[in-house]
Amino acid sequence: KVTHVCPHVCPHGHERSTSTPKREREDFNQVALRPRHSPYPMLPVEEALDVVLRHSSTFQCSVLTPLSDGLGFVLSEDVYASLSIPPFPASVKDGYAVIAADGPGDRTVLSPVSAGTMPSVVVVAGTVSRITTGSPLPQGADAVVQVEDTELLEKTDDGVEERKVRILSTVQCGQDVRGVGFDIREGEKVLETGARLGPSELGLLAGIGTTEVKVWKKPKVAVLSTGNEVVSPGNTLGPGQIYDSNRTMLLAALRKEEYCAVDAGIATDSVESLRESISHSLDEADVLVTSGGVSMGEKDLLKPVLEKEYGATIHFGRVFMKPGKPTTFATMKFKEKPKLIFALPGNPVSSIVTFSLFVLPALRKMAGWKEPNLTCITAKLSHSIRLDPRPEYHRATLRWWTDGDDKGDPIVPTATSTGSQCSSRLLSMRTANALLVLSPRLNTAATQGSVLSPGTLVKALLL
Repeated sequence: KVTHVCPHVCPHGHERSTSTPKREREDFNQVALRPRHSPYPMLPVEEALDVVLRHSSTFQCSVLTPLSDGLGFVLSEDVYASLSIPPFPASVKDGYAVIAADGPGDRTVLSPVSAGTMPSVVVVAGTVSRITTGSPLPQGADAVVQVEDTELLEKTDDGVEERKVRILSTVQCGQDVRGVGFDIREGEKVLETGARLGPSELGLLAGIGTTEVKVWKKPKVAVLSTGNEVVSPGNTLGPGQIYDSNRTMLLAALRKEEYCAVDAGIATDSVESLRESISHSLDEADVLVTSGGVSMGEKDLLKPVLEKEYGATIHFGRVFMKPGKPTTFATMKFKEKPKLIFALPGNPVSSIVTFSLFVLPALRKMAGWKEPNLTCITAKLSHSIRLDPRPEYHRATLRWWTDGDDKGDPIVPTATSTGSQCSSRLLSMRTANALLVLSPRLNTAATQGSVLSPGTLVKALLL
């Protein structure tokens, strides 16, 4: 098995069948009988992603959750307001509740009105009531004059309260007053099915008295690394071993996207170890994400183990892309429960790129997102880039120039490569905020048309 090395250039063609081929190898130990060419058709990225999303949609499940736990979830039903906001005419400003028709002039100040209480005072001609922002408008008043448009004429003997003020401005009826239902009307639809709950949405729901909401359940995801050569950080490296970066990276990516992540550890290159780790993972999780063990090496056992030991359906085992050609997607039932399996390549860049392109959209689809794919925009190359025989997802840094800067376009960002795109070089992801979607060069034997020049517009998927 080869992991954490720069892959060769693969100019192979591809087919479009998604059927699962029969494996030639019945005995895992018969290395001499292993296939010399992959039996899996190579799918275009778009077709592979369509397969993933089609199967992911069948996993959607609606649950009731407390509002306090709703951050990041997606609503599975519409939400309607059970009351009007505000439920009473409310002052917009600190000032005085007045009768608009009285106009400017000297006024007697009645008892004040504060937020959180209903006023008992009644405003009549020649009087006003001091009022704070958000307080209910007292009976008789129909407008508010802000405190800045008044003068103090007389105060009480102890100097604490106001007795008389002068109104300096003319106001219209309803000025600086929010009427009943000004913000939200009773019965109004405040959020639709498919709305993702962020801080503002949660605040909106709390404002209408909601305590729990129906949302699409988020899948639980287990992350498993495979290979004799990978060791958890903190342990001593043996001969030919490296530290496992993939598991830490993928677990962090899941937590960043607010999914429950399970650390399934490392499985060695044996049927027994893989079987034990996979079964333990599927006991806990809805989705299993593995890295390594999916290429053509004699120790790449993951695909045959999934097929023979679990009866999994492998929907695709190769994708026409760089990096990430061996990416594998399978579905199965484990203890009568449906499961999704994403077997990602072992090279760390391939692993995180294919996670972003396939796993994340699938999880979003399961969680109810209407648009689960990465956001795609247009970017302009700051330098030339040589095309590959395969479609490439080139790591890049996008920069948006500010208005007035003559170095770039204030609308279209400039894309700069992060350097060597070798799939083992995780440094290429360090400053990347986008994947440039680069078409393959048409003639692999020719140099003409194999280089994109500076200023070329390309698609960019935001990370």
